[in-house]
Formats: sequence, structure tokens, C-alpha cells
Amino acid sequence: MASFFIPAFLLLVLVLLLVLRPFIFSGKNEGISRRQMNAAIYREELEKLAAERDAGAIDIQEYEMSHAEMRQRLFQDTNEEDDKAVMGSTKKVVISLCVFVVLISSGLYLFLGDVVRVAQNSEQRPMTQASVEKMVADFALKMEKDPDNLKGWAMLGRSYRILGRNEDAAKAYGRAGSFISNDPELLAEYADTLIATANGSFTGKPLQLINQSLKLDPNNLLALWLSGSASFSSGNYKAAVQTWQKLAKQLPPGSEEVRAIEGSITEARSKGGLANTNDATNTAVASGKGVSGKIELSVELKAKVKSGDVVMVIARQPGERMPVAVLKVPATQFPMNFALTDAQAMNPSAPISKLAEVSIEARISKTGMAKAETGDLISAVQTVKVGSNQVKLLVDQVRQ
Repeated sequence: MASFFIPAFLLLVLVLLLVLRPFIFSGKNEGISRRQMNAAIYREELEKLAAERDAGAIDIQEYEMSHAEMRQRLFQDTNEEDDKAVMGSTKKVVISLCVFVVLISSGLYLFLGDVVRVAQNSEQRPMTQASVEKMVADFALKMEKDPDNLKGWAMLGRSYRILGRNEDAAKAYGRAGSFISNDPELLAEYADTLIATANGSFTGKPLQLINQSLKLDPNNLLALWLSGSASFSSGNYKAAVQTWQKLAKQLPPGSEEVRAIEGSITEARSKGGLANTNDATNTAVASGKGVSGKIELSVELKAKVKSGDVVMVIARQPGERMPVAVLKVPATQFPMNFALTDAQAMNPSAPISKLAEVSIEARISKTGMAKAETGDLISAVQTVKVGSNQVKLLVDQVRQ
């Protein structure tokens, strides 16, 4: 805001100085009024008229007539109100001009301008990556001069983490000491940073920090995700599923985060050979608000499934092309269980639970794109009632 008002004020002062310069620097001389100037002009004309009479250029009668006419004009002109009297004092003129300029500029600004918008545009101007890194570098230099500022080190660690500088972040978190020991979020961030610098390994200090974070806050989102990931990487798929289910319950239903977590849960179940024990999913399907079942892969196509492929279960309203629900999970082991509920709805205002029946199919994609591509492995399309829980989808075709 100040960046607008200060230049505007200085510009207004400059304009006033230019406008009022004749009055401010007028000096002590009052100048010649219009009445005095008229009198001087007529005096000069009368002298010329007398000279013409003396030279014999005009006779006495012409002289008298011209002289009388000039006196009459002189009387009329000098009888008018003097311009100085009309104008008033210099002080009044200066004040009047100042008020006029301020009022007219303010009026034009209110009509055409918007200082709030100017300030907001200035504040919303995006910062470049270079400027952010410079700010962080300056902050790091400041922290070196104040090493006992534990809160500052925690803030610096968070800044490095956002920039993706995990090694620097881990060092900064380490120097934060006792400041982060009672903060579950900072403990989880510190653990996440150490995991990144250890090529995804959870052993040692990262796992200790995760457990310490969950001890302080059993519902910390980042700590729950890391704890489930640690269980998954160690082969404890049952613990991973339980931890991620707890995490999913705290997130908005149908959100992208929930879909990603459910995909990880499905992968953990598949790798661990676990049955679908998701209470929320089972309840939704049993109450007629979803569809569940099993996906099988034909023996002829097993060799075509590679690591990184994506299994997609797509439900549509019969006769429509737009999906109402889509489940995406990694292609791991077959057969695999699936469940489509409102959590996988493409549009929260048009959930699968509002339909009586759906057309459903399974597809194994190399890219995970919504549009089917040549080479995708597909199943036949089935029309089933919403609430069915024993649907079998056999992937036995290759899209040509």
C-alpha cells in the first residue's frame, strides 16, 4: 500500500509546485495592474495626438473631437474593477488551487483507480524460484549467526524440504534439537526427509521418529502414511492395510488422496493375499451402494502383464460413455478383489449409489489413461445391479 501512496503523494506535490510557481516565486514586486496599463497606453496616444496637432497634421476641431473620444474611452476602461482586486490575494489563490488540484485528482482516482487492487496485485506478484532460494540462503546465513535459535532451524529445515533439498533439510532439522521433539508434524517431516536421503529406507532413526510422532498424535496424517509405507516395505501388508485404512477415514470421501490410498491398500491386500476387510467398503456394497467382486486374468494373457501396468475397473450408466466410477490399482497378483463405491465416483453429485444398475468392465493399461488404447487387456462388459458383491471380471481379450 505504501509503495502506491508515497509516489502518488510526491507526484501531487510536484504538480502543485509547477502550478503555483508564479505565486510562490513572485518576489516582492506587485507588478502592473490592467488599469495602470490602460492609463499608460492612453497617455501615449494623447501625446501622439498633441504632436500631430502641433505639426499641423490635424486641425483644432479634429483634435478636440479625438481628445474627447480618448478621454471617454479612458474613463470607461479605468472605471472597470481592477484585475488584482478581482483576483484577490496571492494566499487565497494558492489555497484555492491546492484544494482544486487535490479534489480533482481524488475524484479521478475514485472514479478510475483502485488502490486496494494495486496493492493486491503487488502482493500477488508471483515469486521466482531464484528469489525464493535467495531468501532461504539469506535465512541460512542468519541462522549460522544465531545457532541457538532452535525454532529458526526447524523453519529452515521446512524451507529446504519444500525446495527439495533433502540433505540440507535433514541437517537443519537435526540442529532444531528439542524444539521438534514434542511436535508430531515436525517429527514426521524430519523422518520423511531422512527416508528421502536414505533411498527410501525406513530402518533406524526414520522409524523411531515416525513412532515418536504417532505417540504424540496417533492421527497425524503424514506419520500414518509413513508408518503404513514402512510396514509395506518390510512385507507386513496386514499392518500397512490397517494403518492406511485409518488414514483414509480422516480424509474427505472421494478425494484424490483417498483414491490413491485405496489403490495402495488394494495393492497391499493383493501382495499379502488378504481378503477385503474394509468395513466402509463392505457396508457400502452390502447396503446396495456399490459393486464388488474379483478380477481374473486368463492364462494366455499373463505373460503380457508387466510391472507398472495399471488395472482399471470402470463403471458406467448403461448406454452412456462417461464413467460414473473408476478404480485404479497397480497390476500385481491375480485374481484380485475390487470394490467400487461412491468413494471412486468421478462426480460427487452423481455417485454410483444413485443408480439401479451399471455396466462394468476391467482393463489393464500400460499408461493408466482413461481412454482405451491399442494393446490394452480388457474384459467383457457386464451389466450388474448396484449392490452386487460377487461380480467376476475375466480379462481375456486384447484391444485391437
